[in-house]
Amino acid sequence: MTENNKKILLSGVKPTGRPHIGNYFGAMKQFVDLQDEYQGYVFIADLHSLTTTRDPKQLKQDTLDLVIDYLAIGLDPDKVIFYKQSEVLEHANLAWIFNCLTTMPYLARAHAYKAAEAKNKEANPADSGVNVGLFDYPILMAADILLYDADVVPVGADQKQHVEIARDTAEKFNYHYGETFKLPEPLIMEGVKTIVGLDGQKMSKSYNNTIPLFAEEKELKDLVMSIKTDSLGVEDPKNPEECNVFALHKLFTPADQLAEIKKRYVEGGIGYKESKDLLFESINNYLKPLREKRKEIAKDPARVIDILKKGAELARGRAQAKMADVNTKVGIDL
Repeated sequence: MTENNKKILLSGVKPTGRPHIGNYFGAMKQFVDLQDEYQGYVFIADLHSLTTTRDPKQLKQDTLDLVIDYLAIGLDPDKVIFYKQSEVLEHANLAWIFNCLTTMPYLARAHAYKAAEAKNKEANPADSGVNVGLFDYPILMAADILLYDADVVPVGADQKQHVEIARDTAEKFNYHYGETFKLPEPLIMEGVKTIVGLDGQKMSKSYNNTIPLFAEEKELKDLVMSIKTDSLGVEDPKNPEECNVFALHKLFTPADQLAEIKKRYVEGGIGYKESKDLLFESINNYLKPLREKRKEIAKDPARVIDILKKGAELARGRAQAKMADVNTKVGIDL
């Protein structure tokens, strides 16, 4: 427990460009919803980004934009320790020590590595190489988590292995050097469902089917009107649970209006154009305050950078204390 008797929640976020509403409901909103219940440590995972990013200017801009995005949706730096991973060198220090306890066959079983290797072979049959950083990133992730004695790590059900690797690494260290690291638990957000994209698949940048979280009104309207539907007419009864438009209504449309739209779907009497028009109004009403807040925050990038620096100072204090104990136990302090 921390001094305020709250359990510690930790999560890292890679700076990968514009967030979409799938990112928001799938992860971003959860950090805001949980910031009063836990002592949160949320970091920008810029070291992890180096496994795929080769454009330094883009990485800097994406990092700044991501911090602004989180502040705009309500992440409070007075409640959450918000920092940049690379500004706390202890992450990399601890990862190296964990590397020296971890075997290559163990890491080769990681789902993300196997997927990356398969994808790379498909794209480049003559080159089966995956960079060492990508192969080893679960160990850096374990260091990210264990460095702060995190109690819980919010993950999707498909990401549970990341926390399992951190637990295995903690147990291995504790076995060799004595009780040192807390075993974190995955915090599976059971209520979070897959957000449907414009084409009916899971909303994902890789499918090019997203609605950006901070899209301006014209872009937002164009995207909503492009949502894929079937060919049923206005008067035809429709199954709302099979409609991509209605799936997004359930996220954004007020309950009383949603019930009326559902009734008209089942009985007939509403066309997809009208449903999309209503959906645009609901989404825009929801996102407009976030969009406007983001614009205000973006006017003062120096303040945004200062928030990260102050967060790093707080994170560094806890990380250095943990590493002092680790260094003593492994024998590299004199």
